[in-house]
Amino acid sequence: MTAIAATQTAFTTTSTTPGKTRNRVLWTLQIVFGLFFIIASGLPKLVGQHDAVEAFRQIGWGEWFRYFTGVVEVSGGIGLLVPRLTGPAAAGLSITTVLAAATQVFLLGAPALAPFPLILAVMFAWIAWERRDSFATFTKLVRH
Repeated sequence: MTAIAATQTAFTTTSTTPGKTRNRVLWTLQIVFGLFFIIASGLPKLVGQHDAVEAFRQIGWGEWFRYFTGVVEVSGGIGLLVPRLTGPAAAGLSITTVLAAATQVFLLGAPALAPFPLILAVMFAWIAWERRDSFATFTKLVRH
């Protein structure tokens, strides 16, 4: 009985935070991807850059969808830069990029453009996994 209790204690006290080097790699990726999604991806949709307007016109779901996508991308980018939000933001951006790949394939007829968002989805899933401790913190923030 004592061995089982000691084993359970060892498992419950183990931290899921990444090591120092991995943490630096994660923060580097989070900063680069966060800035990319804020500056190069989300803002052009929100300010009505010609290429973004044209791409969303081809999708055919109206201007609201361009604004919605821009807000999601800017919010996700900001979330990657806020320690308490990194896991949920990365998970949300992973879903967003999978949907972007599906949009490229099924609505825009450009399957050659789908691998980039899928690679981003894998990267965001990895960040979400590594930052899984932030989900508990985020849940506490939302509840209070």
